Amino acid sequence: MTQSVVILGGGTAGWMTASYLRAAFADRVDITVVESRRIGTIGVGEATFSTVRHFFDYLGLSEADWMPECNGTYKLAVRLENWRAPGTYFYHPFERMRVVDGVPLTDWWQKVGGTGSFDRDCFLIPWLCDAKASPRYLDHRLFEQDFDEDPDRPLYRTTLAEQNTQFPYAYHFDASLLADFLCRYAVGRGVHRIIDDVVDVRLDERGWIDRLVTREHGDLTADLYVDCSGFRSRLLGDALGEPFVSFQDSLPNDRAVALRVPVDTAVRGIRPCTTATAQDAGWIWTIPLYDRIGTGYVYAADYCEPEEAERVLRDFVGPAAADLEANHIRMRIGRSHRAWVNNCVGIGLSAGFVEPLQSTGIFLIQHAIEQLVRYFPGTDRDPVLRDTYNLSTARAIEGVREFLILHYRGAARADNDYWRDAKKRPVPEDMAVRMEQWQSKLPDNDTTYPYYHAFEPYSYVCMALGLGGIPLRHPPALDLLDTRAARAELTRVREQARKLVDTLPSQVEYLSGLR
Repeated sequence: MTQSVVILGGGTAGWMTASYLRAAFADRVDITVVESRRIGTIGVGEATFSTVRHFFDYLGLSEADWMPECNGTYKLAVRLENWRAPGTYFYHPFERMRVVDGVPLTDWWQKVGGTGSFDRDCFLIPWLCDAKASPRYLDHRLFEQDFDEDPDRPLYRTTLAEQNTQFPYAYHFDASLLADFLCRYAVGRGVHRIIDDVVDVRLDERGWIDRLVTREHGDLTADLYVDCSGFRSRLLGDALGEPFVSFQDSLPNDRAVALRVPVDTAVRGIRPCTTATAQDAGWIWTIPLYDRIGTGYVYAADYCEPEEAERVLRDFVGPAAADLEANHIRMRIGRSHRAWVNNCVGIGLSAGFVEPLQSTGIFLIQHAIEQLVRYFPGTDRDPVLRDTYNLSTARAIEGVREFLILHYRGAARADNDYWRDAKKRPVPEDMAVRMEQWQSKLPDNDTTYPYYHAFEPYSYVCMALGLGGIPLRHPPALDLLDTRAARAELTRVREQARKLVDTLPSQVEYLSGLR
């Protein structure tokens, strides 16, 4: 039986892995994290996906336990600006579609119209985002929507497999502060922390990792090694030589430049969403934390030089960017051919990464950790467990890749070479077929990526309707059906939304109370 694990690298991936494995296996597995003082983490502000609540639940942590320490805020949606055309925006909310007479409300919206804004006509969350509202009342009740929160449910042992309904929000947090918090959590529960440099990785005659050689602590040995060394992929890529599958042909953005911008949230307010604003060679993220804004320009080096990217970002931020230090980041877009090789598992950037357009980095870490627990190796090192893990994690990142490709292929924007070239880049063959089908009917379970990757059909519907570059039409059957119930439901959405905006506190007010 696997009784010891050494994790190379701290940061978000390393400490998420260590804390989760400790919560899962308690003291039955010895866990050690080795991290270097000299090697920093990317550490920019992180946005997450709504499934991240299961991670904190599994650790038995409430929002009051960790959010104040990590400058956490709520995220109810992604707001996409200028993707259809300059001056336009739409929301991709954490909210499933309503159904009227067996037909999704978004299909009815195509038929009967509304105010002209599909997101505000069909969903509640866009209204809350525009109002900078909290998803919870001051007594901590969740706002009225489909998810039924049981206040008596213990915050323990829930996983992605139990995500049978759409939770209405995710989080923003400072990644460095979260790593520090999880480090304290894990070490306080028996995880060993070694601060040292790994100077060599020795393999045995089979090509498996035999030991890590450190500068000051000698040799570290384990039954299983987890590579959380980031883009360096020190174990999986360097030592084991696992090939890397690049996504550059379809997702060319390979650089980022980031700023940490102090703000007075009491004056500015906190919009409960991540904003992705399209630019000439990529897009700019805006992530509101409790004490600052995390912002960065994700761009393609083939279309923009680093100096130009930094200038664009500073101009976007305005006077508040003066004298702030910029963090330039090179990104490796793609995945390792296999994430689990011999006795080494890559988690996080070492295993793969797609640009952070829909905040999937933390999701892919969480998914990988859960799969590792599910397929944790025994004494016999059954290859079926390894191969199943590799298939599951590869399918997840490939699905995310496909969803992100849609943003560029589906965007109506085509005002320069970057955006025109985006329409010509290759897409997976099956995706091309699906996009053809969407011109006859909006995406559904039968016409979206078939394997688990966190995004449901409604997410594809939001992109198809909001981006504006895919010809769409309503189902012909709606021309023969009575529209009264659909019109009444569109009216009901607006009425419910206005009531929520009038009664929910602002996010600043709620989080100030939580702190």
